[in-house]
Amino acid sequence: MIIKLSNNSNQPIYEQITDQLKQAILSGVLMTGDALPSIRALAKELKISVMTTKRAYANLERDGFIETIAGKGSYVSERNQDFLREELIRQIEVHLTKAVSVAKLASVDKDSLHELLDLLLEESP
Repeated sequence: MIIKLSNNSNQPIYEQITDQLKQAILSGVLMTGDALPSIRALAKELKISVMTTKRAYANLERDGFIETIAGKGSYVSERNQDFLREELIRQIEVHLTKAVSVAKLASVDKDSLHELLDLLLEESP
């Protein structure tokens, strides 16, 4: 898995790592039991501080996405389907909130927005 960091982002680096690893887990790129790179290895690969990767891993562990076994490493946790579904719904709400804001700026009415969403759902695989 390739993690891409942006120095131009307003998002802190540890959050960029956390978000990209979460997406990889939610999308199935990383599966239950998959090993993550060690904190030191990831820090070296990304040319960032060990503390930054440690913070990202701590957040993932806190949120139940990974578990760390002392002396062995960090692994993708067994999926808690309710938790993963809730996380996906939360992401949908964030994106729809942004879409509604943009629609209001563009003076797109409610019916047109629903129509657009229906069209996108029909075209989605």
